[in-house]
Amino acid sequence: MTPLKQDKVFVAGHRGMVGSAIVRRLQALGHTNLLTAGSDALDLTNQAAVQTFFAANAIDQVVLAAAKVGGIHANNTYPAEFIYQNLMIQANIIQAAHSAGVQKLLFLGSSCIYPKNAAQPMAEDALLTGTLEATNEPYAIAKIAGIKLCESYNRQYGRDYRSVMPTNLYGPGDNFHPDNSHVIPAMMRRFHEAVQSGAAEVVVWGSGTPMREFLHVDDMAAASVHVMNLPLAEYAAHTTPMLSHINVGTGVDCTIRELAETLSRVTGFAGKLAFDTSKPDGTPRKLMDVSRLKALGWQAQTQLEDGLRDTYAWFLANQDKYRQA
Repeated sequence: MTPLKQDKVFVAGHRGMVGSAIVRRLQALGHTNLLTAGSDALDLTNQAAVQTFFAANAIDQVVLAAAKVGGIHANNTYPAEFIYQNLMIQANIIQAAHSAGVQKLLFLGSSCIYPKNAAQPMAEDALLTGTLEATNEPYAIAKIAGIKLCESYNRQYGRDYRSVMPTNLYGPGDNFHPDNSHVIPAMMRRFHEAVQSGAAEVVVWGSGTPMREFLHVDDMAAASVHVMNLPLAEYAAHTTPMLSHINVGTGVDCTIRELAETLSRVTGFAGKLAFDTSKPDGTPRKLMDVSRLKALGWQAQTQLEDGLRDTYAWFLANQDKYRQA
């Protein structure tokens, strides 16, 4: 049954890019009873605090978008924090939700759950079929554990805890830090600064040939709410108890060169693109198989260039917070 709009929905991680997009989506759909708690008010790694929070609030649904996230540098530097904090956040929220009698929960994971050498496009059944990418293995292990926590509570207690796995996300609220951000915000900032300084060229790491898939965060939010609102029988018809997660992506990818060319147009950079082939390319291709999601009645709406223009407008309106970074 579709959840009632007056249901109290706890969005964990509402200040992050994904969590804030989900809050916007729920509000746009008329949900007026949203519950949030920042890290200053609730430490999600503290089991007792999370249990107390759930006991004190009559929560009907949970969206678990809270996570410790970062790029390759951060994952390599702080592997213990990435696995510990994510495991604790997930375990505490899922167990507390169950203890408080919350029947519906949506867990948000990541495409890094799949093996490094998974066949392309990556289908849901590629999970646990091979070795993970070494640089973010601790984070990936935590996200896999989140899927299996949801499946275990469903099997043992009859809960309706679902999981969605997004591809590379971008959009308003992204992290544009020069060292710790992902490829789109990092490149967007580099192109913006080149325009500001009048630079003749922008250097892009690698050959430009690797292919990547990018999804606007508002599409991710729309897909998440769509999946959560599906009747259980329909959701169950397209999943299995031990393979219940759903990929969320566009099903379309582009080369890093094409991404750079699009960012040139979006930011108004008229100079030259230079590719530094001494830098690593990474995996040749990472594309999600989204046929399961399409069968459930949803597909992405935002074209990449439109989404990048929207993101750049947000960056320009909020760039003061990044100026000193």
